[in-house]
Amino acid sequence: MSAGLLKKPQLILFDLDGTLVDSVPDLAFCVDGMMQQLGRPAWGESRVREWVGNGVERLVQRALIGQLHGEPEESDYQQALPIFMALYRQYNGQRSTLYAGVKVALEHLIQGSYTLACVTNKADQFTRPLLKALGIHDCFSLITSGDTLPRKKPDPLPLLHSAEQLGISPAASLMVGDSSNDVQAARAAGFDIVCVPYGYNHGVDIRASEPDAVIESLEQLEGLFE
Repeated sequence: MSAGLLKKPQLILFDLDGTLVDSVPDLAFCVDGMMQQLGRPAWGESRVREWVGNGVERLVQRALIGQLHGEPEESDYQQALPIFMALYRQYNGQRSTLYAGVKVALEHLIQGSYTLACVTNKADQFTRPLLKALGIHDCFSLITSGDTLPRKKPDPLPLLHSAEQLGISPAASLMVGDSSNDVQAARAAGFDIVCVPYGYNHGVDIRASEPDAVIESLEQLEGLFE
C-alpha cells in the first residue's frame, strides 16, 4: 500500500468487533451455552465465526437455524434470546482479544493528535465493558453503540452523529472497519473508509466492497495519510 493514499483525517472512527477485537471466542461460548440450555447441539467457534457481524440478535437467529440467511420460529427466538443475553452479560470480555498491533496503533494515533471514536452495532451494555476489559475504553473521545441512536450501520447516522458531536466535518473524517456494513455507512456519510481483511464479513473478501484502502494491521494506518 503506497503512502499518501488518503488525506490526513482529523477524526478516525473505529468499528469494534472484527476490527479492534476478536470477540468470537466470547460469542461462540455464549451461543453454545444457549444451545445447550435449549437442548440442542453446540456449533463451535468456527461455525459461529461465519455468523457474526450484524448484532447479537441476528447471531441468535442464525444459531437457531444453523445458517446465515433465514428466520427461526418466533417462539424459538423469544425463548433463546434472553438465555444468550444473560450468558453474554456474564462472560463478555473474558475470552475476547485485541488483534495484533491494535493498542500500539491507538496510542500512537492519540499521540499524533487525531481524535478517535468507536462506532459499533454492539449494544452499549456490552460495548463499554468489552472496551474496558481489553484496556482501550479511554482511547476514545466518543463511543456510539448499536442502541445509542434509532438506526445503526450500514445507515450513516452513527457516523454523522459522531462527527457532529465531536465538531468535525465528514470530509475530515475516516472510518476504519472490516465489513461491507462499514463501507456502506462510510460512503453514505461522506467519510473515507479503510478496511482490515481479518474481520467478520461472512467469508467475502472485503476488497469486493471497494474501500479506499485495505491494511493488514492498524499499525499501517497512519502510513496511508498524505
